[in-house]
Amino acid sequence: MHVGEPLAESFQSEVRKLDIFSAMEESYFDDLMRAAYVQNFPPHVELITEGDISDFLHIVLVGTVELFSTWNNRETSMAMVRPVSTFILAATIREAPYLMSARTLEKSRIALIPSQDVRRVFGQDAAFARAIVGELANCYRAVVKNTKDLKLRSSLERLANYLLREQRRQAGAPQFDLPFEKRRLASFLGMTPENLSRAFKGLQPYGVVVDGSRMTITDQADLESFAKPSPLIDDHRA
Repeated sequence: MHVGEPLAESFQSEVRKLDIFSAMEESYFDDLMRAAYVQNFPPHVELITEGDISDFLHIVLVGTVELFSTWNNRETSMAMVRPVSTFILAATIREAPYLMSARTLEKSRIALIPSQDVRRVFGQDAAFARAIVGELANCYRAVVKNTKDLKLRSSLERLANYLLREQRRQAGAPQFDLPFEKRRLASFLGMTPENLSRAFKGLQPYGVVVDGSRMTITDQADLESFAKPSPLIDDHRA
């Protein structure tokens, strides 16, 4: 049995702002919120396991969740989920096995909505259904962009473009911190930690200075000229 607490109104308002919930009828949203609850998790707790059937739609309210996958004693990082956002929506709608596992990277607060309630309201509220289709379309496009990044770019180019994306996410400052440890970044970018270390050294001539997790870009134009960022790969908002 899951033990949690009701979703506070302050968090309900944050959930309501998400695209999949913003246009749905108030009565249906209230139904989902009554069925939802919140749990606090310490770091490094596995929330869902690859291959299990989806019981809940998860929403990250506080903290960071890593989506990862394993095969034949190998593991790879697939994505990082930050507040406020859902993860693995497709498994909930399809009533299908999870294709990824998820774990907390730091102390996190997670809202859980029973999958059966999400599917019921999906069939009742047209605005909610349209929003979910739009969200799943965005997820598909993100997968295509990530595949293009992995297949079309060298490891050095992938790292350069990742740094530019992270810089934009952190307000464009020339100095910023990596949001998670380097070994997870290496896995996310499809590299070994050793290759990542070599890639950081390879970016030094393009104005990238590394001090632990602190990144400094001293020549923005030179780095962008090398990376050649493309909205058809690097813009995950559209």
